[in-house]
Amino acid sequence: MSDAPLLSVRDLSVVFRQGGKTTTAVDHVSFDVHAGETVALVGESGSGKSVSALSILKLLSYPPASHPSGEVLFKGRNLLTASEDELRKVRGNAITMVFQEPMTSLNPLHPIERQIGEILGLHNGLSGDAARRRTVELLNQVGIRDPEGRLGAYPHELSGGQRQRVMIAMALANAPDLLIADEPTTALDVTVQAQILKLLARLKTENGMAMLFITHDLGIVRKIADRVCVMTNGQIVEHGPVAQVFDNPQHAYTRKLLAAEPKGRPEPPKTGAPVIVEAQDLRVWFPIRKGFFKKVVSHVKAVDGITIAVREGETVGVVGESGSGKTTLGLAMLRLISSQGLIVYLGQRLDGLNSKAMRPLRRDMQIVFQDPYGSLSPRLSVADIVGEGLDALDQRQSYEARREVIARALLDVGLDPASMDRYPHEFSGGQRQRIAIARAMALEPKFVVLDEPTSALDMSVQAQIVDLLRDLQQRRNLAYMFISHDLRVVRALANEVIVMQNGKVVEQGPAAELFAHPKTDYTRALFAAAFNLETADSGVVRE
Repeated sequence: MSDAPLLSVRDLSVVFRQGGKTTTAVDHVSFDVHAGETVALVGESGSGKSVSALSILKLLSYPPASHPSGEVLFKGRNLLTASEDELRKVRGNAITMVFQEPMTSLNPLHPIERQIGEILGLHNGLSGDAARRRTVELLNQVGIRDPEGRLGAYPHELSGGQRQRVMIAMALANAPDLLIADEPTTALDVTVQAQILKLLARLKTENGMAMLFITHDLGIVRKIADRVCVMTNGQIVEHGPVAQVFDNPQHAYTRKLLAAEPKGRPEPPKTGAPVIVEAQDLRVWFPIRKGFFKKVVSHVKAVDGITIAVREGETVGVVGESGSGKTTLGLAMLRLISSQGLIVYLGQRLDGLNSKAMRPLRRDMQIVFQDPYGSLSPRLSVADIVGEGLDALDQRQSYEARREVIARALLDVGLDPASMDRYPHEFSGGQRQRIAIARAMALEPKFVVLDEPTSALDMSVQAQIVDLLRDLQQRRNLAYMFISHDLRVVRALANEVIVMQNGKVVEQGPAAELFAHPKTDYTRALFAAAFNLETADSGVVRE
C-alpha cells in the first residue's frame, strides 16, 4: 500500500430534509482506503453504511439529501464538488459498485451481453465483435460456465449466484481502481457466498484494485478485509486492523456485534412426546409442458419422496441451497400446495382433504414467512394484521375480547400492546418480524412452519428472534419446522436436521450428531461454507 490513500473520506455528513423534518444519516465520518487493500464498513441496518458509500459517487437524491460537512477525496480530487461531467468519468470507470440484490440492479428487458456491452461502449468506445470478445472474457473471468452460450440470457434465466457474477463482471469491465461492494452476498446461499467472496478476493489481487466492502456479517469481514470501520447511528465508533478490532474490541457496540451470534442449543422434546405432523413419501412434482397442445414432457421434482415427523416441543431444521425444495416441503406439509403422499396431523390424514375440510385445522397449523416487509400489508394496522386469523376463524368474538387476544399475542413476542394501532412502516425490521410471529401465535397453533424468518435481519436481531422462538416453544410445547440456509441459526434451534438437495433428502438425523459428523460431501460443503469459509473450494467455481 502507498502512503497516500486512494480514497479519503473526511468529516462526511449526510442529512435528509423532507416535509419539514431533518434526519442525520451520516454524522462526521472519516476513513481511508489505500490502493490494494480492503476496508469493511460494518454495522446494523440504518447505521449509515450504504449512505456513506453512495455519497462517494454522489448517487443519493439531491435534494432531499445534502452534505453539510465533509470531503470525498479520490486521488486528491474532491468528488463532492466535482461537476456531473467529471463524475461521469469516475463512475463505472475508476470507481464501480456491486449492489446487494442483483435482480433489481440488472435490467430485466435486456440480455446480459447488452448490459455489459453498454458499459464497455460508454467508457471504452467498444462495440460489435470487440465488445463481444471483452464480454466473453469478463464472464469467463468471473466463473460463468459457457460464457458464449450465456450472452443472450436474461437476468431471470440465471441463478442468484450467476446474476451476482454478472454484476461483478460489469463492475470490472473497465478495470476500476476501487470497487464498492454493498452487501453483495447477503441474498445468497452459504456455498455461493463463499464462492463469490473468493472470487472477489482473487479479482482484487489480479487487478490490483482496492475494495470498500459493506456488510453486517462479521464472519465475512474476518475473511476478506484488512481493516474495519464499525458504524452505528451514523458514526464510526471503532476502526483498525481486523484482527485488532475483533480480538480486542474497545467500544461497547463492537462487543455487542461480536456477541450477537445466536447462542445456546435447543431443549430436547419430552420423552414420549406425541408426533404432531408427519409425512411419508411426500412428492410435489411440477409439470413441464411443451408444444402447441401443451403436453407434459417432464416434471420438476421439487419434493421427491420425503418422509418427516415433527414431535411436540421439537424443532426439525430443513437446510439446503435455494431451489433444493425446502419451502415447497413446508407448504406441502401445511396443505397450501397440492402434493402426493401421506400427510397426518395428530392421527388425522390431511392429504385427501379439500380447502373447506382443511379450514377448521388452519388455527393449529401456521406459517411465518421470510420477509416481514412483504408479508405484512402496509394498509392494515398491527391490530388488523394480528387479528386477521381471529376474524377468519372465529367471528363470534366481541371487539373487546379480540383486542385482548391481540394484546396478549403482542406481549408474548415482546411488543407493547399500546402500539397495536400503528402501521408496519412505523416499526423496524426486527419488530415487523415479531408482528408476523404474533399473527401466527394469536391462534395458539400446535405446529408452525418458520420459512427463513431471520435471513432478512441483522445479526443482533437474529439472536433476539431465536431467543423469542425458543421461549415460545418451551412455554407452549410448539412443534416447529425451521427452514433456513443459515446453519448457525439452525444449530441454535433444531433438534433434528434434514439436508435437502434437488428435492431429495441427502442426510437426516439428530442435529448434534449431524453437525459434528456430516456424512455426505454435500453436507460437508454446506458446513464448510457456513462455519469455515477458507476450507471451501479455492478454485474458480463456475455456474
